Amino acid sequence: MIYPKIALAQSIIEICSAKGITNIIISPGSRNAPLTIGFAQNPNFKCYSIADERCAAFFALGIAQQTKLPTAIVCTSGSALLNYYPAVAEAFYSQIPLIVISADRPQSKIDIGDGQTIRQENVFRNHAVFNANLVEEASVENDLKINKAIETAILQKGPVHINAPFEEPLYETVETLSVTSKITHSEEIIGTKIIENIADFVSVWNSAKKKLIVVGVNEANSIDQEVIENLANDPSIVVLTETTSNLHHPNFINSIDTLITPFEEIDFKAFQPEILITFGGMIVSKRIKAFLRKYKPKEHWHIDTLRAYDTFGALTQHFVMQPNDFFTDLLTKTTFAASSYFSIINEIYDLRKIRRQEYLDKISFSDFKVFEKVIETLPVNSQLQISNSSAIRYAQLIDIDESIEVFCNRGTSGIDGSTSTAIGASVGSGKQTVFITGDISFLYDSNALWNAYVPKNFKIILINNGGGGIFRILPGHEEKPVFNTYFETSHHLTAEHLAKMYKMNYLSASDEDSLAKSIEDLYATNDEPAILEIFTPTFENDVVLKQYFKELI
Repeated sequence: MIYPKIALAQSIIEICSAKGITNIIISPGSRNAPLTIGFAQNPNFKCYSIADERCAAFFALGIAQQTKLPTAIVCTSGSALLNYYPAVAEAFYSQIPLIVISADRPQSKIDIGDGQTIRQENVFRNHAVFNANLVEEASVENDLKINKAIETAILQKGPVHINAPFEEPLYETVETLSVTSKITHSEEIIGTKIIENIADFVSVWNSAKKKLIVVGVNEANSIDQEVIENLANDPSIVVLTETTSNLHHPNFINSIDTLITPFEEIDFKAFQPEILITFGGMIVSKRIKAFLRKYKPKEHWHIDTLRAYDTFGALTQHFVMQPNDFFTDLLTKTTFAASSYFSIINEIYDLRKIRRQEYLDKISFSDFKVFEKVIETLPVNSQLQISNSSAIRYAQLIDIDESIEVFCNRGTSGIDGSTSTAIGASVGSGKQTVFITGDISFLYDSNALWNAYVPKNFKIILINNGGGGIFRILPGHEEKPVFNTYFETSHHLTAEHLAKMYKMNYLSASDEDSLAKSIEDLYATNDEPAILEIFTPTFENDVVLKQYFKELI
């Protein structure tokens, strides 16, 4: 086998192999040549070459999102490393293991005017769960830092940074290793399956007549069916899920905004819970956050093995355990409370669903109508990736088939890497993947298509309303040049030539008939990746959406 001559590069590669890291995304450069040579020629690794570092990092994020295993990204020195930062922040807040390995110049070359050189050490200190600043010579101390970084990425489910200084020559190779790397083995921390001091919580639970459960970003099939049925049948419990919750039951409220947007003060007071339980990642709905911040529960319990954000300013307890273990323990020791909490809300929501369908049946061609048609025709058992901004909010309003797993970068809620993440997730899962995105998000990450690994069955559904349509929905919208230029960023661009350049099949639609035909064609073949671009009316979309909430009553 061929190895880089530089001993430090050998150590990094050997420890990654010993730790079971298999997916390596490399961005081309010279300073990282020792790592590139070693990773690419070692059969223990599956290497990908992606030139744009921002896209590479989000692509890696998508793979790690699906495999639940750390994915490594490797880059050269200088500003290349900084392009990883958006994905590093997303990995931090979404609790996804990501290993950043950056090549650097030796310390003697920093801040003396040498080219392609910045202060790389600890550059991600605010959003990395561990930083390993290595020295140039291979050593046990370096090995321990590399081991610690990888172990921390796994145990704390987050990004780590390994910074490795290399001196020239960089391209020399050898046929035998010159180092014997030290490999450490950390014991996996097995969380508790039993609630401490459970009697106290059982007492509070049993006495509460209004219990609200809000589920954020959540892994599919992570909650036992027995637990789901128990929560769904307790008359004192209302369960609110989001599109990204991947948690389903006919008694769960799966469109929070459809339920609460028409509420008045008397409704909010009636809905105010005594106990709020949250689990999963970030919540999309701004309205539920505003509601719970104003009408605070007496108790807010958050269940997570790592963190508990005080999102509503009411947190009273953090249960450091898996949500399924928490409910399994709690529900075997509690009883149903006599209450009309669920029945009242369920009656309201049943009416809302009738009103929603009546409204969807009569509205003109618009973003809302498109989302209905696109979502109802998604292939069963597929994976749905959704971009941020308007796309995820519209998706929250439409029922999605239970067989479809839904993902969105809600850690930082940015639009910057949604396409790259979706492609990485498609590669990592091997499942039929459909990516729904808006035009601004798509254009922002268009380099994601500069990627030799896009699966042939990967589909992009691009809803092009000529700008950042979400700004028409938010407060402060006025039809003036400042709004159009600096907020909405109005444009007349399309994806047609991008699709041609990257050899993707291109379809388009601009009304219901062409949409129906294009959707049929989109899924008819998997010979090459495809983009379906749907053009919707810029000046009608926000009117249709705002009117929807008025007609729910």
